[in-house]
Amino acid sequence: MTRYSVFGVLVALMILAVSMSGFAQVQEKNLVGWWLFDDETEETGNWGDIILRGADIKNGKMVLTRDNWANSIEYNGPDISDVTLASWVTLNDLGHTHGSALTLDRTDLDQFVAIVYAERQARQWMPGSSHFRRTSDFPDVVNEDKTGEMVLLTITYKLDGGQYMITGYRNDESMGSFTKGDKRTWTKDNAEAIWGARHSTNVDGRVSNSITADIEESRIYNVALTEAEVKSMYKGDLAVEARDKLATRWAKIKR
Repeated sequence: MTRYSVFGVLVALMILAVSMSGFAQVQEKNLVGWWLFDDETEETGNWGDIILRGADIKNGKMVLTRDNWANSIEYNGPDISDVTLASWVTLNDLGHTHGSALTLDRTDLDQFVAIVYAERQARQWMPGSSHFRRTSDFPDVVNEDKTGEMVLLTITYKLDGGQYMITGYRNDESMGSFTKGDKRTWTKDNAEAIWGARHSTNVDGRVSNSITADIEESRIYNVALTEAEVKSMYKGDLAVEARDKLATRWAKIKR
């Protein structure tokens, strides 16, 4: 190897080191679920492996079709009351509705929050919930008008005076907020993450059909991210360190 090649390698390593040190740790301590879909594992260690119920993991994506979904149980993390749900989603069929890009449910009863597609309004994302207790239409929601476009969908739930302030984002743009629903908690051994179906019954049965979509990454925080933090997440600045840091860096490159 020539000295120029060595120099080039050193420069590349320095850039990588700076990049990794800058993966900043805004709210990292509150990240309780993180899925990159390189395989069935979850990055924080708080969840059991993904159970594929007809869905597939292929080329770093969760691949969902109309009758096929997936979930993850065996939660072993801290209590969750304030919530942020985030998924990088590509819809592949605008007509396959009522499913979810990411759901947080309990395993013992029907208590869920979710990023749901077109359950109430055609071609619109909404905050799904059990019996619509934490659901209204976002005032500035955007209609989805094409397939094959990846978007970051984020919904935050922040307790304010005993009620949830619920805010939605599409990429880095707010879809507006509303206040609805009293405090709910998801606890160790009593939480379930779901992709495709809106929610489940007895953990292994889906309550709705699935969306037809690819999911590149999903996150659950036990805090409501601020608008600035959502914007940083969309730009790639609200990053976190996985157990396999180099694998994580390459996983980010795929986006």
